[in-house]
Amino acid sequence: MKENTAPKTFRYFDLILAAFAVVLVVSNIASTKLATATIGTWKPVFDGGTFLFPLTYIFGDVLTEVYGYARAKRVIWFAMAANLASSLIFALVGLLPTDPTSPTKGAFETVLGFFPQIVFASLAAFFVGEFLNAFVLAKLKVMTGGKFLWVRTIGSTLIGEGADTLTFSWLAFGIGANAIPADVLWGIIAFNYLYKVALEILLTPLTYVVVGFLKRAENVDVYDRNTNFNPFAFREKAST
Repeated sequence: MKENTAPKTFRYFDLILAAFAVVLVVSNIASTKLATATIGTWKPVFDGGTFLFPLTYIFGDVLTEVYGYARAKRVIWFAMAANLASSLIFALVGLLPTDPTSPTKGAFETVLGFFPQIVFASLAAFFVGEFLNAFVLAKLKVMTGGKFLWVRTIGSTLIGEGADTLTFSWLAFGIGANAIPADVLWGIIAFNYLYKVALEILLTPLTYVVVGFLKRAENVDVYDRNTNFNPFAFREKAST
C-alpha cells in the first residue's frame, strides 16, 4: 500500500460520520440517568451514557488513523453541532405548554430538562478529549512509522478519555442545582475512566480489523507530518 495516496471521495467516511454523531447524541440523552453496578463489594455509580460513549473514541481512533487528523476534525465538529442542535430542540419543546392528557406529563421535563447541562458538559469535554485523542494518535503514528497501532489507540485513549471524563463529570454533576456529593462524583469519574479504557483495550482486535479493512477499501493511509493541529483551522487541505 502506498503511503498518502487517496481517492477524492471515500465509500465509508460518511457512514462513520453519521454513526459518530448518533452515538454522541444518544449517549448524552442516556447520561441524564445515574445508575449503579455491583462489582464484588464495590457498587459504583455511573451515568447511563457510559456504555455507549466510549465508541466515539474508537470511531475517533479509526478516523484519525485512516483518514488523518484534518478529516477527523471535521467529523468532531459535525458531531458537536448535532449534539448542540438536539439540545436546542429539546429546550424548545420543553417550553411548549403540556397538554393535560399527555401520557408523558412531567416526565419530559424531568428527564430532558437536565439535558442542556449534560450537553454543555459534553460539548466542553468532547472538545478537549476528542482533539487530544486525535492529536496524540496522529503524533504517535508518525513517531512509530505506522507500527504498533495498539500503542496509539490505547495511549491516545488514556489521555483523551482522562481529560474527557474529568471535564464532563465535573460540569455535569459537580456544579449547579444538580450537583451530587463529592464522594459519589469521584466514584463516577473512577468507574467511567476505568470502564472506557478497559473497553478500548478489549476492542483493540476489532479496531485492527476495521482499520485494516478501511485502509484497503479506501486506499488511504494518512500520516500527519505537516498537519496544522489547530482545531479552529478550517481552511487547510486534508492530507492524502
